[in-house]
Amino acid sequence: MTAVASPKTARTKTRSLRVIPGFGLSLGYTVFYLSIIVLIPLSTIFLKSAQIGLSGMWRIMSDPRVLAAFNLSFGSAFAAALTNVFAGVLIAWVLVRYRFPGVRLIDALIDLPFALPTSVAGISLAAVYANTGYLGRYLESGVIGLPALAGHHFALHFPPVKIAYTGHGVYIALLFIGLPFIVRTVQPVLEELGADVEEAAASLGASRWQTIVRVIFPMMLPALLTGFSLAFARGLGEYGSVIFISNNKPFEGEILPKLIIEKLEQFNYPGATTIGVLMLLASFALLLTVNVLQRWASRWQ
Repeated sequence: MTAVASPKTARTKTRSLRVIPGFGLSLGYTVFYLSIIVLIPLSTIFLKSAQIGLSGMWRIMSDPRVLAAFNLSFGSAFAAALTNVFAGVLIAWVLVRYRFPGVRLIDALIDLPFALPTSVAGISLAAVYANTGYLGRYLESGVIGLPALAGHHFALHFPPVKIAYTGHGVYIALLFIGLPFIVRTVQPVLEELGADVEEAAASLGASRWQTIVRVIFPMMLPALLTGFSLAFARGLGEYGSVIFISNNKPFEGEILPKLIIEKLEQFNYPGATTIGVLMLLASFALLLTVNVLQRWASRWQ
């Protein structure tokens, strides 16, 4: 005959399994803190923009200047995050798999965009990529002089490109501030894998490409999606480093955060919050898609 535990005993066992005591109080504090920091400010944006009605919100969202800033902000953030996925994986692989002089210095430099003020980053990038900068002068001229060999001078010619004070400058700035997110999310996964996984795949007859595609990539995919979403979200809201390297002209180098600041300076609060709602909805849709892909990648793994 099987003994049935009483409800009081079952509740006692449930309480003993809880790691953190005071679950009700902890949950209440969590909800309260998130409401104060996240939910209430975001709901205020919707309430403030709703003062002009749906027609007024649509008029602001469909304005050609807002759409141009939307395309530049989201396009540059997406392109920079996607580029950093490839560059970040390569850098993380080198830091984890190889040991060479200066590896710790390089590993520390990865976190520099986190600690560096964004305005300093923008000024530095503008100084480097301006037409008088160390790199900008060669990029805009399309000619790089090479050292003379045997008395002959050589030069490398390529199509000239202007970086500073254009939309390309926005892309470069977002590359700078988004790289650490990819490296720091992928690096722990590679450290956990270890080289023995690659050796086991090779012992079973897998080529290097098969090892990367069928073994390493599925393990890294959730971390890659997480790093991509973080880099994209950071790039979308970036302001300090972008305004120094972009020309900030409407329809050319104007981003959505700069447009919001301009409307706030004009005391057009409904217009500023409407643009904020546009950014919030688009970001939420993209992050929701990334979360769905993360769950799919975890099941595939």
